[in-house]
Amino acid sequence: MDAKVNLAGRRILITGASSGLGAHFAKLVASRGASVAVAARRYERLAALARELDLLGAPRTVTIALDVGDGASIHACVADAVSALGGLDILVNNAGIVREGLAIDQTAEDFDAVLSVNLRGVWLMAVATARYWRETHHPGNIVNIASILGERVSPGTASYCVSKAGVVQMTKALALEFARHRIRVNALEPGYFETEINRGFFGTEAGKEMVRRIPMRRIGVPEDLDGPFLLLASEASRFMTGASIPVDGGHLLS
Repeated sequence: MDAKVNLAGRRILITGASSGLGAHFAKLVASRGASVAVAARRYERLAALARELDLLGAPRTVTIALDVGDGASIHACVADAVSALGGLDILVNNAGIVREGLAIDQTAEDFDAVLSVNLRGVWLMAVATARYWRETHHPGNIVNIASILGERVSPGTASYCVSKAGVVQMTKALALEFARHRIRVNALEPGYFETEINRGFFGTEAGKEMVRRIPMRRIGVPEDLDGPFLLLASEASRFMTGASIPVDGGHLLS
């Protein structure tokens, strides 16, 4: 099994890699021997990450400016990754945003902004890489980062929930269509994980109450995703497509 999750020689593009889970996934695959293209809108953050990936053993690294809300930026990103890495084997669709607030108080622009990044951007990235793989007759693998909020809801995040539910369904639909081209599409559904954005919240009374509703009585740390992520990104899941795997401490059960 360990041999199957070895990513040596694989070429991986990760979106939304400037911080959080995207940066963590980049470090994980670099430590497993993959060449990595890290892409993000906050391009200035990627240089330090690329240096870290080099130290972790990535044979090649490249940083790419990417706005997944812009179709031209997406096509340029895929082309740049292919050129710099000498090809592409795996796409990790990680870029995402949230705009908190009750739906009744949000604007159409708020809704459009979330859907543009979290759903439309994931779609366009998946299609752009799939077209490259179809044209080159090369097998491909897409790992979409969804959320347990694609399966359940939480007040104040309605547009985010809608977008992630769309990612879960998109994963199935694209998996069905892309299989004929030897392209797999699966998704991870993280539960609540500590990040630089939400770190303070889980120390509040509301945050502690949320943790008490998780059956395992804690929030996740990025390393909790390593096994499921490596499963989907590697040949260990070679006969899996269209699956969405929750990693949430049992939160979906509560």
